[in-house]
Amino acid sequence: MKKYPFFLIVSLALLIQGMRVTAQPERSSEATLIRMETTMGQMIIRLYKETPRHHDNMIRLIENGYYNGQLFHRVIADFMIQGGDPESANSAKGQRLGSGGPGYTLPAELHDHLIHKKGALAAAREGDQVNPEKRSSGSQFYIVQGRVFSPEELDLLVERQMHAPFTPEAIALYTSIGGTPHLDGSYTVFGEVVEGLDVIDRVASVETDSHDRPVEDVVYSITLVK
Repeated sequence: MKKYPFFLIVSLALLIQGMRVTAQPERSSEATLIRMETTMGQMIIRLYKETPRHHDNMIRLIENGYYNGQLFHRVIADFMIQGGDPESANSAKGQRLGSGGPGYTLPAELHDHLIHKKGALAAAREGDQVNPEKRSSGSQFYIVQGRVFSPEELDLLVERQMHAPFTPEAIALYTSIGGTPHLDGSYTVFGEVVEGLDVIDRVASVETDSHDRPVEDVVYSITLVK
């Protein structure tokens, strides 16, 4: 069977600059924090309770050491940094990545208030043509860098029917820290960076090849904080 890489909608970004997981850890009332140690710094990420399938799946993979020694295999400045491909660990220089995963997908968990602000953690997935239900990759994720938008630009997205009317909270975020608002409602956002936003900028600034893979590997591992 032909494998498709988990692509995001790059052309639009440039234009506007199954499987059920059976073993689910118990969720406490406290927020779940994870630590992402990278060769360019550390990020602390909070996982959302509103997306329980993605939340529990991420915890299970972390506890199994799934993300240890992986690479950010796809980096696009002013857009996002992407990881989660198990084939990236110990991969050869220049090897094309982006098709690996745990062998299952997750149903979408879309919420209007969980938006693609800078620092948002979201699930990568196959495109709508082969994945109309917007099911998420079982392991691949991206972290939003994006850019700052003006109120007029946000109005234009609504006018062109690329986005539902923005809430005041969303407008405040997209016009201050920025993000990728055109992805809202299309990809499951299941967490956010709460410490280390500057690390996103450092990773996003690296030189990349023709497939958006960093020329010099950016390695990371993920562990649970609590």
